[in-house]
Amino acid sequence: METEQQRKWRKLNGQRITIPIAEEVSNVLVKEREAGHELKVCIGTDSQVKARETEFATVIVFIRKGKGGFMYIQNEITKQRMTIKERMLMEVHRSIEVAYELCNIFSRYSVDMEVHADINTNPNFKSNDALKEAMGYIMGMGFAFRAKPEAFASSSCANKIVQ
Repeated sequence: METEQQRKWRKLNGQRITIPIAEEVSNVLVKEREAGHELKVCIGTDSQVKARETEFATVIVFIRKGKGGFMYIQNEITKQRMTIKERMLMEVHRSIEVAYELCNIFSRYSVDMEVHADINTNPNFKSNDALKEAMGYIMGMGFAFRAKPEAFASSSCANKIVQ
């Protein structure tokens, strides 16, 4: 497993985060609270298979209720071959890793957090094969779960990064 220092997080504008993401998130929560913003956080991952590689993008989306939002991004590429179900569950795993790492910070600042899965609730889509496992995994870890079409962090925000 990677250590925190090996993970490369950045803002949407490309600015690299040079401190551990937990420290960055704590600093952001203090600044946002001082500015009077009420926040909600959504964490999600999407992936795209490109030739022999699979690119994953994990995002931490901060929503300022009624005032826009911003996000942090982490990309990773693997050459590991996976079925669609394995890839969907790997997306969920990556999101849960981040959520678990940050959940105590969000609790400390009373910020609601959701984990978003880029899995279709319509059984006609292949990703639906992973829905029950993903929902059980996320909810079993104690996190709020969202799937498509409500899972915008993974299906919209992270999706834009891997395309």
